[in-house]
Amino acid sequence: PAFKSDQNISQESFKEQGNAYYIKKDYSEAFNYYTKAIDMCPKNASYYGNRAATLMMLSRHREALEDSQQAVRLDDTFMKGHLREGKCHLSLGNAMAASRCFHRVLELEPDNSQAQQEVKNADSVLEYEKMAEIGFEKHDFRMVVFCMDRALESASACHRFKVLKAECLAMLGRYPEAQSVASDILRMDATNGDALYVRGLCLYYEDCIDKAVQFFVQALRMAPDHEKARLACRNAKALKAKKEDGNKAFKDGNYDAAYELYSEALTIDPNNIKTNAKLFCNRGTVGSKLKKIDQAIEDCTKAVKLDETYIKAYLRRAQCYMDKEEYDEAVRDYEKVYQTEKTKEHKHLLKNAQLELKKSKRKDYYKVLGVDKDATEDEIKKAYRKRALMHHPDRHSSASAEIQKEEEKKFKEVGEAFTVLSDPKKKSRYDSGHDLEDDTGNMGDFDANNIFKAFFGGGGGQGYSFEANQCMYTNSCRKQQYFF
Repeated sequence: PAFKSDQNISQESFKEQGNAYYIKKDYSEAFNYYTKAIDMCPKNASYYGNRAATLMMLSRHREALEDSQQAVRLDDTFMKGHLREGKCHLSLGNAMAASRCFHRVLELEPDNSQAQQEVKNADSVLEYEKMAEIGFEKHDFRMVVFCMDRALESASACHRFKVLKAECLAMLGRYPEAQSVASDILRMDATNGDALYVRGLCLYYEDCIDKAVQFFVQALRMAPDHEKARLACRNAKALKAKKEDGNKAFKDGNYDAAYELYSEALTIDPNNIKTNAKLFCNRGTVGSKLKKIDQAIEDCTKAVKLDETYIKAYLRRAQCYMDKEEYDEAVRDYEKVYQTEKTKEHKHLLKNAQLELKKSKRKDYYKVLGVDKDATEDEIKKAYRKRALMHHPDRHSSASAEIQKEEEKKFKEVGEAFTVLSDPKKKSRYDSGHDLEDDTGNMGDFDANNIFKAFFGGGGGQGYSFEANQCMYTNSCRKQQYFF
């Protein structure tokens, strides 16, 4: 009896020392002393209850759950044991089991305010779970993240809730946040297949496909029946293969095949925003090679809608706009690029587009004469000769007043165009986008008839006339055919 009394004193002493360390928040030491008390007396429910409380403070909720369950097995009327078991269940995300424990407390003590509050907390977690499930089915991932954040306020140790939140963050493109949540889980449980899957999912959506596959494979090792990891792994491999095939076809100059391969790759996983943005841009590049400029612009537009920071897609679309002479749109895209990356190359591209835009606002003298921008001096002369004869007012003297006015305007424009393009200095300044009026005064003040006479008749300007009879006109036209 004396030995037993000493033993009781000893185990109570361990318990009291454990309590002292618990009050000081030295939970590791408190755990050690409660363990010593349990070793001395393994049938004492309160010792397990105290150690459970300590383990909860150490965030070791599964061990705390085992201790609290052992406590109520030893004493079913141990109210604190039921309360702690319920808290452990709730922290681990098992709200239904938690609710049963809290109701048992209320059976023992109907007015227990803490149990009453915890019942409400458990009910809230169950409600957020249901809302999250509905949100996930509807692809309302923001709603799921919101629900999981609220649920985790009570179920702070629930890996299931954290993984669901991380997966939805990944689906929303918030990869750093998703990676952080998954990494926190893996630090506590390196074999968590769900967390490994989410890490892989983030890498997959960031177009790091090789690394993503490694995580998917690891997740399947930990959880061979993980269907999401299996599907993601298959998609990642298929996407990589199809994209590489498209790249090879493009490099080989097989543009039709490349276009088809990129199109097939785009059907594999609509959720992979970053990779699909690259695929759209790649297909846009192929489209421009195939002279499908409108299709190329559409693909680049889809690329920047998926990834607003994708500089390459803006550059490709801007070049397509330049090819279509839609300079306003080209300038807009180059401005976006230059604001993002202020490089010399991007500055040059922007200035060139701005120059072409300025030039496009003026009369296009090349179009007026019907020649290309690289036309030779002889081609410019021939074009003027043809257009001047075509629009000369005397030729249309019998036409209506409206037609006469229109032809006179065209005749004047032809002369204006020839005046600029036949003069090397003026042509050079015109091609460079300079305003010719700065040098020559108002181009509208010159006399197109004088230019015509000088061209056709030499210094006197009397070698060609529409005022003579029709025969003279016909002979003159025949003579001019030599030059056309």
